[in-house]
Formats: sequence, C-alpha cells, structure tokens
Amino acid sequence: MVLSGLDWRSSRPWTVVGVAVVCLVAGVLTFTRDSRPAHADPTALPHTTVEVSASRCGRGWSAPVSGVQVFDLHNPTDGAAGVLLEDPGSQAVYGEVEDIGPGTTRELTVRLGKGAYAFKCVPDDADAVTGPTVRIAKGSSGPAAAPVTEHDLIPPALAYQKWVGNGLSDVVRLTTALRAAVDRGDLAAARTAWLPAHLEYERLGAAYDAFGDADGAINGTDAGLPGGVHDKDFTGFHRIEYGLWHGESAAGLRRPAAALLKAVTALRDEWAQARMDPAQLGLRAHEILENTVQFELTGRTDHGSGSSLATARANLDGTVEVMSRLHPLLATRYPDLPALESELKRAGTVLDRFRHGGAWTPLAKLGHRQREDVDAVLGDLVERLASVAALCDPRRTV
Repeated sequence: MVLSGLDWRSSRPWTVVGVAVVCLVAGVLTFTRDSRPAHADPTALPHTTVEVSASRCGRGWSAPVSGVQVFDLHNPTDGAAGVLLEDPGSQAVYGEVEDIGPGTTRELTVRLGKGAYAFKCVPDDADAVTGPTVRIAKGSSGPAAAPVTEHDLIPPALAYQKWVGNGLSDVVRLTTALRAAVDRGDLAAARTAWLPAHLEYERLGAAYDAFGDADGAINGTDAGLPGGVHDKDFTGFHRIEYGLWHGESAAGLRRPAAALLKAVTALRDEWAQARMDPAQLGLRAHEILENTVQFELTGRTDHGSGSSLATARANLDGTVEVMSRLHPLLATRYPDLPALESELKRAGTVLDRFRHGGAWTPLAKLGHRQREDVDAVLGDLVERLASVAALCDPRRTV
C-alpha cells in the first residue's frame, strides 16, 4: 500500500523514540511516547532532579518518597543518553526515557512504593552505569517488567521468518492460479482466485519491512502516483483488483498478472537469504493492526473488491502468529497477556460474522452498530498491543 508515493509500511520509523514511563492502566505495564501517565498532573506532583552522566548517574535522589512522582532527568554531558529506573536486583524496569540530548532535561513520571530502586544511565557511546540504590520503606509500586534483549528475540524471530517463508510459497501457488485464470480469459475465476492470494500475502504483515522495495511492487496502491489507477507504476495485487472489478479485459490484465507472479516468486526465492531484525518483532505486532485501522477500516485500500474486512481478518491472523512467537517472553512480563489473547479471539469472532462462504460484506454495507463493533474491537487491540511493542523493545543493560 502506498501513502504519498511511499510504501506506508516503510514510511514510519520503526523505533520507539522518547519512550517514557510506566503508567498503571488496568494493572498493566504501559509505555507511551508521552512521558507521563494520563491521570497525573505533573505540576501537582513532587519533583526530583536526577543527573544523567557516567560519573554521577542517579545523583540527586536523596529524599525518596512513595507514590506518583516526577523525576527531572538532566543530562549535563555533551552526548545523548538513555535512562532506566530499575530494581537493581532483578533489573525489572519501572520507567524509561530514551535519547536525552546534551544539556537537556526530560521528565519521567512513575508510581513507587516499598522496594529498592536505581537509575541506570546508558550513554550512546559508552558502557551503561548504574547509580546508587535508593530504598523506599512503604507504599505500592507501579508495574515493572524484566528488560528484553535482542538475544531474547532471536529465537522467535527465526521461527517467524521460517513461517513467512512457508507463507510466501503459498502466495506463489495461489498467485499462479490467479495468473492462469487471467491467461485463459476466465475473469470470474480470476476474481475468485484473487482474494485467497491477496489474503495469504496480507497475513505476512510483520515481515513487510524486510521485503524492501518488493512490497511496493506486490501490494502498493495508486496513492501518490501522478496517473492514479492508470499510472504505469501502479502494479501488484491492487492493480489487478482494480481491473477485475472495473471491467478491464483479460488481455489488459495479462501483463500485470505476469509481473505480480514474477515479483512474488522472486521474493520467495530471495527470502532464504533475508534477515529480519529481531528487535522489530514486538513493534510489528502493534503496527499491523494500527495500519489495519488506518487503511483497511477507512476503505483507502479497496480498489473494487469490497474485501477490506477480509484483509482486516488476514491482518489479525498475522498478528496472532507474531504474538504466538512472543508469548514465552510476554508470559512473565505482561500481566494482561491472557486478556489480550482473549481479545484477539473476540476480534476474530466479530470479523467472521461478515464472511459468507468465500465472500465478505463490504465496509459500505455495514450497519451503524456493526461498524461500531468492528472499530471498537480493533481499536482496543491497537491500544493493548502498544504495551507489547514497548515491552519487546530491546534495552541495553551493559
């Protein structure tokens, strides 16, 4: 899919920058790009200025108190640094701020209670340094989670990459059937073959960045192209979709169908040498459905087939697959994991109501209440999966 002439899957940075704290939402650890919990007014909370530097990491926290509070993290050095507030024994993280620039101060808002705490300063160009341990005698802390390292993410990433390879083989097989139908001039069969091939590709959502330019050729839209749907650079599944549902002849579709099959075959053959970045796996679990809400549920990617809800279901399947790989890491870090997995199943049930054999209800045919149900369940999942992205963001510990 294309946004402003760029593939939307690579138009956003795949990093969580400036992530800060931890806020208690339904008892789970939630990291957000904002540096404070929504319920906290930082002007009414106690503030403590803490130094972020290799020589004086954590200095300034000399009068510890329990409860929700703000740490003003000041970096007096000439290089950027990140900070973790952690349990010095277990290294469970209570809060984090990344990329504190030279000479700047950033806020970290946390709820602290009985326990031991220490700031860990992580300069960009030096080893991590742990500051002095501070103890609080009473009160209840907010949630914490053991940090995930890139090493932890390698096994699930390798398993997922192998699954993607199998999926690409299925994409090639199904696209071969699509091309054959076009070549013999059977447009009804081509319309029937188009959807399974496209959905099989859509299930591979967490791998799109690793596909590189191939994804634009395979699954790009006409967005940003000067000629729109008639532009010579409009290719792939959506180019064929447009032709199949807008009366184009089989002769006109033969070249796009051949090009699509060539592209997916090349991607399948090259995938064995590809290497996914393990650090992106958790973030992709969130981004798949975030983009589903932004593009599929707005109809921006529908070029005539009315299959947006089918694509949303395939995206959900892809998210479930990623989550199955991450489950062992999240089981001990994310208390709300059972509720999230239950919500994933519920979302599948909601979407499946609109499947009728091999056909799906178009978005425009949904009733008001039906549309609300779809938006609500997927919107809730996007919110929950933001915590997965944050928890699986690898952290330097040395």
